[in-house]
Amino acid sequence: MIEFGHSTHVGLRREHNEDTYYADAELGLWLVADGMGGHEHGEVASALARDTLVREVGNGVELVRAIQLADEEIIRHSTRRSEALPMGTTIAALRLSGNEFEVAWVGDSRVYLWNADGLKQLSQDHSYVQELIDQGAITSEQARSHPHRNVVTQALGVTDPQSLRVESVRGQLLPGMQLLLCSDGLTEEVKDSAIAAIVGRQDLTPQECVDHLILAALDGGGSDNVTVILVRAR
Repeated sequence: MIEFGHSTHVGLRREHNEDTYYADAELGLWLVADGMGGHEHGEVASALARDTLVREVGNGVELVRAIQLADEEIIRHSTRRSEALPMGTTIAALRLSGNEFEVAWVGDSRVYLWNADGLKQLSQDHSYVQELIDQGAITSEQARSHPHRNVVTQALGVTDPQSLRVESVRGQLLPGMQLLLCSDGLTEEVKDSAIAAIVGRQDLTPQECVDHLILAALDGGGSDNVTVILVRAR
């Protein structure tokens, strides 16, 4: 049995919500996309990514390939508009078949796994600060306040397709385990320890957990759009 909750919020400082998401247990697909580009371009890019994944996965295409096709779709759309401003989006997607899961991502939208051992980040941010962390130049804590913490190094629609890295992880979602997908509007404002404390509450439904996480992001400042999906195996 799968339960899930989902929500998105524009945040407290943005006029538009450039995030989008999809949640469908029947198709076994959940995703979060965080658009970028301004002038509504981000909204278009994230919606194109969502629609392409839904279509391609529905047609039996593998998750990673579906994300590559979404990249091509966004680039085609951007070229047709022939405008100077490129449009792009991050993506974090989950494909579930039985208790076997695959997650795939590009950019800094994240996927976490929660189990008896606590919360673990499955995805690794494609971001400038993550590269600095990997080099040992800064700590994870310093990254939270780094002036370039919002700079992504990979995104659909803007990264050269030859250089695009769609990364993926597979595993089993066993009873009691949960998978969390979110845009950086959550992780920018709420520390992993606080996320874990909310996700780990067994007295809350997945939807209540999601609502608490959104409120925590708003309480933290709500500086960006925030989107959260929580999938729980019963």
